[in-house]
Amino acid sequence: MAIFRSSLFNGKELTKLLKLPLRRFVGVSIAGFPESCSLNSSHRPYSSDAPSESHLLYTADHFALRASLRKIIDKEINPFVDKWEEEGQFPAHQVFKTLGKAGFLGIDKPTEYGGLNLDFSYITAVAEELGWIRCGAIPMAVGVQSSMATPALARFGSDELKKEFLAPTIAGDMVACLGVSELGAGSDAANIKTKAVRKGDDYVINGGKMWITNGFQADWMCLLANTNDGLPNKNKSLLCLPMKLPGIHVAKKIDKLGMRSSDTAEIFFENVRIPSKYLIGEEGMGFNYQMLQFQEERMWGVASSLRILELLIKETIDYTSQRKAFGQTILHNQIVHFRLAELATEVELLRALLYEAAGLYIRGNDVTKLVSMAKLKCGRLCREIPDSCLQFWGGMGYTNEVLVSRMYRDLRLVSIGGGADEIMLSVVCKYMGILPEKNKKE
Repeated sequence: MAIFRSSLFNGKELTKLLKLPLRRFVGVSIAGFPESCSLNSSHRPYSSDAPSESHLLYTADHFALRASLRKIIDKEINPFVDKWEEEGQFPAHQVFKTLGKAGFLGIDKPTEYGGLNLDFSYITAVAEELGWIRCGAIPMAVGVQSSMATPALARFGSDELKKEFLAPTIAGDMVACLGVSELGAGSDAANIKTKAVRKGDDYVINGGKMWITNGFQADWMCLLANTNDGLPNKNKSLLCLPMKLPGIHVAKKIDKLGMRSSDTAEIFFENVRIPSKYLIGEEGMGFNYQMLQFQEERMWGVASSLRILELLIKETIDYTSQRKAFGQTILHNQIVHFRLAELATEVELLRALLYEAAGLYIRGNDVTKLVSMAKLKCGRLCREIPDSCLQFWGGMGYTNEVLVSRMYRDLRLVSIGGGADEIMLSVVCKYMGILPEKNKKE
């Protein structure tokens, strides 16, 4: 094993050990240690932001799409974020019309309904760039419009339904919301109580939904409801529900810790009647349809968090490199710059996990375990990074004048919405074969 001692570690012996041509190893120093671990003689630094033929997931087309979205964000969204946050609502129809006109609300949707028909990697790229928006609320609302309320409709809906609801949603002419969660059924979607009872050629809907993003501005809802009394995973259906019908009561605008510019509603249904043709796919398959799209929803959520986490770290570096205490900059303290380096490393690890999951998913693999791991890690980092960065901002970080305090509030939701951390842990345990079985009834 002496070959690994520094005095004996040289290019010739390493070549002999690994049986590789010496020309593959570049930049060997006089001391015998490689000056770079790269096997690429160009030594170009890798970047997740710049076009590169060596990117793990994206091509030049992905980066062009992101650049186009960045221009819209810089011109049409970010200048107004502070105003919308203060008002407690952003103009969804206006913003979605702008995004829809540019093609960003139908990235993976069929071209015949106005989509671009691109693969899921483009969804990931767009979600990443949405993190450039200086709040968490608007990216979340866009995600509901493009990647949560519409996937089942695009996959399983009739042509008539797609023309009536999907096409105008992709164009930004309609605002969509997703009606799954209820007051007593958040993570436990199987336990929802809302019913849609078949009466002749109609469904009659009674019940209520909670935590509905876009609820006050929505033109239609993708509604999950019980349509029979069977088993929880076989008695649910998805329905397209126009939101202006008699019997729909948008009862309460929920006052939240964060995500303030996104309207969040509590909604009740009282004998709301819709035609049976508004059923998405097959009756009784709604739970399965919803579970299928959860994987995409969670990857979207992870992707949309990466950019803002990086931005928090960058702005903290900028601030601490200028702010001085006890005769030196805050950043000069080892505990500060080491911590920021650790956090940046964690973000890159999360990105690598996301790219692996997305790449495998595009190739038709079941990535439930990887996606659950990524969602779990994302939720943890969305708490850890704003908290650490806010600490380094000191008193200024406790004001509402800086991004870090807003994201401290906004990103707390990531550990709850779209599958709580505890649910993600249970899924991972299940795939590891270590989740205890439920006690069987005697």
